[in-house]
Amino acid sequence: MMRLAFLLVLGLMMADLAHAQRLVGAMSGKTISISSNFSGETLTLFGNVEPEVGAEQRHVEGPFDIIMVIRGPAFDRVAREKTHEWGIWLNTDQLVFRNFPSYFWVLSSDKLNDITDEETLIREGLLPETRPQLAVVQGSGDPEKFGTELVRLMTQKGLFGLDERGVLFQSDTLYSARLSLPSNVPNGSFLAYTYLFKDGVIVAQKAEAFSVRKTGFERFVGMAAQQSPWAYGITCVLLAVFTGWLGGVVFRR
Repeated sequence: MMRLAFLLVLGLMMADLAHAQRLVGAMSGKTISISSNFSGETLTLFGNVEPEVGAEQRHVEGPFDIIMVIRGPAFDRVAREKTHEWGIWLNTDQLVFRNFPSYFWVLSSDKLNDITDEETLIREGLLPETRPQLAVVQGSGDPEKFGTELVRLMTQKGLFGLDERGVLFQSDTLYSARLSLPSNVPNGSFLAYTYLFKDGVIVAQKAEAFSVRKTGFERFVGMAAQQSPWAYGITCVLLAVFTGWLGGVVFRR
């Protein structure tokens, strides 16, 4: 009896291996450079669904669906509420969302609810509106209200978004996607997660990294502000004083 059960489990494992898939992909660039005339960038991501290494079959059987999540570096984000007090607008309640992504875009080959159920989307963190719920919150105020407004503001800036037709299948297994990065895209390391779905279940996934960084004089100024804030601040003050004095001399004449 034990031997029969062992053979049954082994057979199921071999069947899973025979139908396993993997994602093989790449992107058009690993580094995006920001200069003084940077106005945005379009990144192309593409890949193919292939049999797992060691599998017997040479082809995989679909249909498949793809969901891509591009996530930027995480920072602490402060959300404040302004209220009208004594005739002026004041910041009252505020919340701090710890490790909140500075960029979060979702691309998919179909409507998310047609690809999988909402429970899977929430569990895997595939919805932009659920990102505040995954962050550590500190402060006073309603987390749901502040989180909704934070996502709305990030969406207005083009840093959060959802494109349910952003992934195109060129064949049964070959797919591609185009990601438009805005001019205000944050600097740092980004991760592009690709999830392969079949019959509503994740059957494979992969992650690729790329970076966005300033170049030239902008990079020098940014590094100086981070590495030597006191020297950077004093230099800015002296430069402002000198500019004001020079302007006074020029216009006096």
